[in-house]
Amino acid sequence: SINGFRIRRGKLVKMADVWSCGVTLYVMLVGAYPFEDPDDPKNIKKIIQRIAAVDYTIPDNILISADCRQLISLIFVSNPTKRITMKEIKSHPWFLKNLPRELTEEAQADYYERSSSVPSFSKQTTQEIMEIVQDARKKPRSSTSGYGYADELSDDEEKNAKVSVPEQNDEEDECDKKVREVLESGELDMSALHI
Repeated sequence: SINGFRIRRGKLVKMADVWSCGVTLYVMLVGAYPFEDPDDPKNIKKIIQRIAAVDYTIPDNILISADCRQLISLIFVSNPTKRITMKEIKSHPWFLKNLPRELTEEAQADYYERSSSVPSFSKQTTQEIMEIVQDARKKPRSSTSGYGYADELSDDEEKNAKVSVPEQNDEEDECDKKVREVLESGELDMSALHI
């Protein structure tokens, strides 16, 4: 039991996910967190009090449709059992407005029902898609223009390559000096980085 709510098959977690989606939606639309005090945004105590009281406002200069405002108000409900569900969100008018056909519940159900075929809204076959994916995994050929792929090392070559320490010059600044010292000390293992 959490705050008097019994956890049953992850239902409380799903309700918390809905709240989190509401926070994310609010941040995307407003550009700020919903429960921060604009005059004191770093005050955690105030933030917690505002969350508990579901005290948020949408600034007047932010244009948000009535449907979207209603959806946010249905998400930010303190009692999780009275909060809108994900299924209800997916059928809300604001969510459905301009939703691409292939993202509708029906199209998704059709897609996942088929074993290896591609949904009817795709113009490519499964084999064509897999060929594109395989082609994307290949290392580019040597090229004289572009982004220098020809000079890049493979992962194995990178692991075996020694890190070159730049030559020291009289005009070395503090940052360069620290980098050089770290590289020379060996405390930074560049081969462990997978960027």
